[in-house]
Amino acid sequence: MSRLRALLLLIAGDKQADRVVPPTGFTARLTVFAAAAMAFLVVFALAFSMATGRLAERWGSSLAQSSTIRVSAPEGQLDTQVIAVMDILRTTPGIADARVITDDEQRALLEPWFGPDLPLDTLPLPRLIAVTETPEGYDSAGLRARLAGEAPGAVLDDHTRWRVPLVRAAGRMRTLGLVAMGLIAATTAAMITLAASAALAANAEVIRVLRLVGARDAYIVRAFVRRFTLRALAGAAAGTALAMLAIALLPRAETAGGFLTGLGFVGLGWLWPLAIPPLAGLVAFLATRRAAFVTLKETR
Repeated sequence: MSRLRALLLLIAGDKQADRVVPPTGFTARLTVFAAAAMAFLVVFALAFSMATGRLAERWGSSLAQSSTIRVSAPEGQLDTQVIAVMDILRTTPGIADARVITDDEQRALLEPWFGPDLPLDTLPLPRLIAVTETPEGYDSAGLRARLAGEAPGAVLDDHTRWRVPLVRAAGRMRTLGLVAMGLIAATTAAMITLAASAALAANAEVIRVLRLVGARDAYIVRAFVRRFTLRALAGAAAGTALAMLAIALLPRAETAGGFLTGLGFVGLGWLWPLAIPPLAGLVAFLATRRAAFVTLKETR
């Protein structure tokens, strides 16, 4: 019951106690601005973390079930080697599909590095075969052994050396986003603590008079906690709304020509930022309460 009563007092307030805390001034503006700015940054850090998570899943799924076979052979033997490889793939369990990449597709792959006028006919380029495996997968060691025996010019690349570093990098970026959110929360707590301490120091005379008439420290702390919590809650709500609007206005990844990686929220992910204002209020509550008790203890 005591906790419920404290919560009701925090929401409803006490007009007499509220007079202890200045309704405006530097500390009020600092609290609202800090909460709004930090909430804005947290929304973008959260969007970054979720986007890198989706990116890691996309990289993993797109590369996990695909492989490439590179066929190199002297002139006149290349087609024979390709036919042999295709025969091997058709009889290999776990292979869902295999196709030879055309010259036009190879030209498109090489164009970003060598330009659009690459003369493929005059270059000894290997023939590439794109392999798609079933969800169960295939025996890569067994396939390599068969290729070595029946098509010596064929080399299997199961994309492991590409997939693992990419997924690991995306995972680290996701962790970086979570660390950034933790640092922002800590910075918010520090700034609110500073503002609360400054407000307490500025009202030292009022607090001294309240103590003389019998007011307890818990009574004074409650007034400061309520004001600063509500200020942080309002500022965080404004910052969150502004950040969500900014993210909603970002161009889609396909519209930006692949420059963006889908920064933002998808589906129910848009509900996650709504938890930021209550969390900011909780941070402000804890930070202000601690700062108020510490300051009041020092001024006895």
